[in-house]
Amino acid sequence: MRKNGKLANVYLAAVFIILYAPIFYLMYYSFNSGGTMHDFKGFTWEWYKEVFHDTRLFIIVLNTLIIALLSAAISTILGVIGAIAIANVKKNQTKNTLLSFNNVLIVSPDVIIGASFLILFTMIGLKLGFMSVLLSHIAFSVPIVVIMVLPKLQEMSTSLIDAAKDLGASRWDVLSKVILPYITPGIFAGFFMALTYSLDDFAVTFFVTGNGFSTLSVEIYSMARQGISLTINALSTLIFLFTMILVVGYYFINQRNMKAGRMGVRK
Repeated sequence: MRKNGKLANVYLAAVFIILYAPIFYLMYYSFNSGGTMHDFKGFTWEWYKEVFHDTRLFIIVLNTLIIALLSAAISTILGVIGAIAIANVKKNQTKNTLLSFNNVLIVSPDVIIGASFLILFTMIGLKLGFMSVLLSHIAFSVPIVVIMVLPKLQEMSTSLIDAAKDLGASRWDVLSKVILPYITPGIFAGFFMALTYSLDDFAVTFFVTGNGFSTLSVEIYSMARQGISLTINALSTLIFLFTMILVVGYYFINQRNMKAGRMGVRK
């Protein structure tokens, strides 16, 4: 058993090294004064200064954050409504069908989703830009939120709802004071997952973005096609650090909610 445990730890360490080594390599050379991805000549903040002094890039970062926050917020609301609706379906066959339709959007290739949205927006005459990107991000984020919220609804005892009704609580009171507080960890998880998916998405965004509007993922791709520039390294490093802050923030929020839940149970 100990041998198997050591092999598992070695395998896990190897996986993490393979995953993170390219990222740290990119971050390391973002400080290279030599301007190349080899032969480190000295430490410099030059490439980060270029990022912060690029007005166009600042606007693209702002676009990306607005899209991510709006799509995450809207998809969280829609996902919570969808998860509650699925949880309240009586027939198992109908419930499984709805879950299957929800999961299809998660496992479908991003290229297919992006091309489908491009055809749809072209047919209805919607101009490609902010709105087309926002609608696309909401669409692929909603199923993620449903998947994160639904397990919390399924583990919640129906006796909590029955007790609230017996005490005279209205439907709104049951929803706002019983169900939503109980599934709050799932809601936060869904929001942060939707936020990170929106920030990182390239394939779908590439299809539905138009002239005069871009997001960071599409911009980095365009910059990379023009040749190696350590500005890309600096920008990618900042995005990675921002994502890590989101993950750490979610972890502490989740821990706080778990502690609050335990204290509530003890009382």
